Amino acid sequence: MTTSSSSCIISLVYRVYLIFDRWRNSKLCGGTPEFHLPTCDNLKQHRWRSAMSLKSIIAIVSALSGVILVFSLMFLFWFRKKRKQPASPNAENPLLRLSYQSILKATNGFSSANLVGTGSFGFLYKGILEENGTIIAVKVFKLLSHGASRSFLAECEALRNVRHRNLVKVLTACSGVDYQSNDFKALVYEFIANGSLEDWLHPTVGMNEGEETAKSLNFFQRLNVVVDVGCALEYLHHQCEAPIVHCDLKPSNILLDDEKVGHIGDFGLAKFITSDIQNNTSSLSSSLGLRGTIGYAPPGK
Repeated sequence: MTTSSSSCIISLVYRVYLIFDRWRNSKLCGGTPEFHLPTCDNLKQHRWRSAMSLKSIIAIVSALSGVILVFSLMFLFWFRKKRKQPASPNAENPLLRLSYQSILKATNGFSSANLVGTGSFGFLYKGILEENGTIIAVKVFKLLSHGASRSFLAECEALRNVRHRNLVKVLTACSGVDYQSNDFKALVYEFIANGSLEDWLHPTVGMNEGEETAKSLNFFQRLNVVVDVGCALEYLHHQCEAPIVHCDLKPSNILLDDEKVGHIGDFGLAKFITSDIQNNTSSLSSSLGLRGTIGYAPPGK
């Protein structure tokens, strides 16, 4: 074998070895041109660009994640703050303007068929507004009864600046004269269709069996009503600008809506707790004597 033949064989074997080695190691660079390997400088530059691209992607993703996190925390803080702040009554639910004539028509002339309840200071009627068909509850005060006018003013003052999902929503108040020129005072509320908790706990004697079965609350529904009433009282006692004591909380003053959510109503005996009263609890007992219903009035009232 000649020297030239030996060189060709060695070159061929070396080339096959490099091809096989390149297949195993894709990062080979340099070498003779016939091997078609990339130059080492280009590979380093490619690595540098790849590393820079990866760093840029990581930086951009980190920045976006930080911005999203900050905005999420800000939104969460704003949402929680908004939930704690009761909406302005005037902005959320502007008062209706109803005259005596409008209320008279809505209750069909204060018909006995529209009468849904009576109390110490007034009658409660169901009505339908002629303007838009809204179903309302109208509490007409018996102004000849002692304390009725004071109850009307107390309820107006108590409900003027309060707004809570577990309080009966007052729509408007009407103070004027009737068709006989007698003083007329009434409060108009949203109508809560399921009646009072009293009706559900103690169904009226004489109801048919089907109605009595429908007027029953299971354990969890009763527990939910207790929680609803507790939330309303916590709001009245601790979140109002001037804390309010209901003074006549009883089942007949707790109304249930279609979803069995409890709403406290009838603030005719409500009392504001000023800083002076808070410092002197004995002043809570007024010269008027008992405030509220026997068996339900707060101790010392």
